[in-house]
Amino acid sequence: MNRRGWLALGALALGFGGFGAWVASRRYAIGDADGEAIELLYGLTLPDAQGRPVALATLRRQPVVVNFWATWCPPCVEEMPELSEIGDEFRGRGLQVIGIGIDSASNIGQFSLKTPMGYPLLVAGNSGLELVRRLGNTAGALPFTVVVARDGSVAWRTLGRFKTADLREAILHVL
Repeated sequence: MNRRGWLALGALALGFGGFGAWVASRRYAIGDADGEAIELLYGLTLPDAQGRPVALATLRRQPVVVNFWATWCPPCVEEMPELSEIGDEFRGRGLQVIGIGIDSASNIGQFSLKTPMGYPLLVAGNSGLELVRRLGNTAGALPFTVVVARDGSVAWRTLGRFKTADLREAILHVL
């Protein structure tokens, strides 16, 4: 193939790559949160990793970091120690961190025995995807982290592995 052919092939590959990136950015972009999503969150009672029910209504009027995760999701598991540290650091200022697992109760229970966290791990299973979508994560991708202010408003959200500095900044805004 001559130089002109290679250049044309390169331009075509760049074009398709750019189109693919655009499609992915649209598919995995965060949309607007449903106005009732936080009420749905507060209305849930989910079992923790040991099977004990936890009423999320107890989170009202306090800042909360809600992390949606799964045991089969490597970036989810990678960020969990950081969430634990952040929870410990800001607990005295009223922050609550919770992990809502989009996974089976048995997987979450086994995970919590092997890898204890400093925050509650709750089990939502696949039904948690409705809440994820209503919070604006239309693709239902994980991990997905949401910071809820004391007034129940969604203060910050990120899809994928969070940047610790960004999460800390969002937390400081709601404390």
